[in-house]
Parts: sequence; C-alpha cells; structure tokens
Amino acid sequence: MTESVAGEWPVGRRARILEYGENPMDAIENQLVIEDQSAPDVSTLKESDCVIAVKSASVGWVDLIMSSGQYQHMANPPYTPGLEFSGEILWAGSDAKRKGFKIGDEVMADGFKTGPRSKGDYRQFGGFASYAVAPAEALFHLPEQLTFDQANQFLGSYETAYHCLVARGRLQAGETILIHGASGATGLAAVHLAKILGATVIATGRSEEKLEIVRKEGADHVLCTNEDHGGLDSLRKRVRELTDNRGVELVYDGVGGPISAASLRCVQFGARYLIVGWAATPFVAKGRGQRGSPNANQLPTNLIMMKGLDVLGCPTVISTHRDPTIREERLEQLFTWVRSGQLKPYAGRVYPFTELKDALLAKWTSDWVGGCAVHPV
Repeated sequence: MTESVAGEWPVGRRARILEYGENPMDAIENQLVIEDQSAPDVSTLKESDCVIAVKSASVGWVDLIMSSGQYQHMANPPYTPGLEFSGEILWAGSDAKRKGFKIGDEVMADGFKTGPRSKGDYRQFGGFASYAVAPAEALFHLPEQLTFDQANQFLGSYETAYHCLVARGRLQAGETILIHGASGATGLAAVHLAKILGATVIATGRSEEKLEIVRKEGADHVLCTNEDHGGLDSLRKRVRELTDNRGVELVYDGVGGPISAASLRCVQFGARYLIVGWAATPFVAKGRGQRGSPNANQLPTNLIMMKGLDVLGCPTVISTHRDPTIREERLEQLFTWVRSGQLKPYAGRVYPFTELKDALLAKWTSDWVGGCAVHPV
C-alpha cells in the first residue's frame, strides 16, 4: 500500500479475537478470525491521531495469554491483537503534525499507550491488521538502525529486561547472572542487556540448537536443562563449576515451575532472585477472563531464609502504569544503546499474514529463538 491520500486506500485485512478462549489454544483455534478491514475514516479521528500502514507486528506471549483473558490489562472482545507493531504513516492529524509526524514517516508503536494492552480509546487497534490508529504520543520515529521487524521486538522485551535487571535487580558489572528461558524474547533481551552492563551470563534452556544461537548472541555459558543433560538435578553442580563454587549473584526467572526451586541452590548468600514470569506454568489463572485459580509456583522459604535472599517481583507493566515516570530513564538508555550500535534486537522468524495462526502456535510451543513477527501487508 503506497497510497497517502485518505479515501484512496484499499481494503485490508485484520485479525479479531471474538471472545476469550478457555485457554490460548482454544482462542486461536475457535475465536480468532481474519476478516476484511476497511480503511479508517479519518473524519472520525482526533487531530492527535495517525493512521499507520502496519508493515510488521510482533507475535508475543502476552498476545497469547490475553486471548484467554489471563492478562492483567485486557481489551474487551472483539478486538484486534498485536501489542507491538511498526509501519508507515498514511495520515496524520494537525496536532500529530505539530508533534513532528508526517505522511511517509516510519514509526514504531508504544504498546503501553496504544493497542490491546493500553488503557483508553485505542485498545481495539492492535497490530495484526493492515491499518492501525494511534495517537502521536504513542509513536516513536523508527531509528535508522532498526528494521521494521527489529522495532516490534524492541520495547516490550527490552523494557522488561531493563526494569528487571537494572531497576529491580541492581545488576553490576563483574557479577554473574543465571538467565532462565534465555531463548525466549525477554530472556534473550536480558542476555543482551546483561552483557552491555558488563555481567557474565549463564543462559539456560531446553534446546541445544536454540541455545547455540543464544551463545552467538552473547551468552558466556549455556546450560541445556533437558533430561539428556541431567535435567534440573544437575543444575546446581554445573552452575557451581562455572562460578568456582561461589554461585551466581542474580537469577532472572521468566520460566517458573520446578526450575525456580532448583535455582535457589545455585546462588551466593545474599543473592537477588527476579520473578519475571511463569512460562512453564501458564494456566495459573482460569480461562475466559476468570480469576481465582491457585498459583502453581512456589519457592522453598527455608532456602530463602538461610541464603539471605532478596526475592523480587518484577511486574514491569503494572509498575509502569502505577508510576509512568520510571519509563523516561530506561527509554532514553535503551534508545541510546540502539543508536550507538550496542543493542541490536533479535528479529526472529517472520510469517506472512495468511499464516498468523501458525505463528501464534509456534510462539506457544517456543519453536523459535526470541520473538517472531507477521507481515500484514
């Protein structure tokens, strides 16, 4: 789509979640549809709005759990998923132009301020669509160092990693960090940032093939935790061997489940333990937006006590909504690293829009390293 005059844009396509699923797989199979999308009627938009031709949209973990109503901030069905996206401005209101946006600009969307995870008027406009509408304050000009695919793998994952490692974990140069789920989108982001911060990284995962990519992306050591490598029973011994029997100063745990308790035996006295997520136990809440299921993740309090540990919850989005001022420093630093060439987001696998369901299923089963993306146009 190259048209830049409102009213001349062709009919596009968009995905819709019609109702919350019992679980993400139910939502993908039974509640996700792809339908025609008419171009937005700009006469109904605000002067601060922009119309974006979406070039690339991230397929993220939050998109999956949101589809069954298991996320803390949710759009009401029917809605278009796709938290992070990038593209080209087709139309800009007068206020948006005064703020520096014009037709033809390449931009990336801020998932905190637009799309299904945002609060307010723009929850319906996700990135799994040919067209999206976003206010100027929810857009960033695309840095020349990033492709469209890299851009939509940037904010969610790297803001999460920064909040966890810097704001909560206080990671220092020279320390050693154990990163679980390192081949996932936020796990790989944590590897990248930990190396920029001067730490030694021990990365874990269950696939040797994916861990080899993580090694190439900067991890100092990789530990495969599948049964062929001794499973979790050997984790403490292997970490101790890599740290001269000291253990690590920091654990980044986005996995949860059995690996969490095993990790507490891999740390130094006084270490910090970051609770980032629970990808291994995604059904700790009821489906279809219900609440009340018992949390399946538990940590042994005797080890927390005897090792003098700081166990730190790291809800990046909740923390940011409660205090938006914490974003300024991290965004400034992250964009500085991108522009200097120190930080290069991993783009991952790209799918055509006709294979959106395949992309979502692949994300659910962690088929690829990092994130993946779809191209709606």
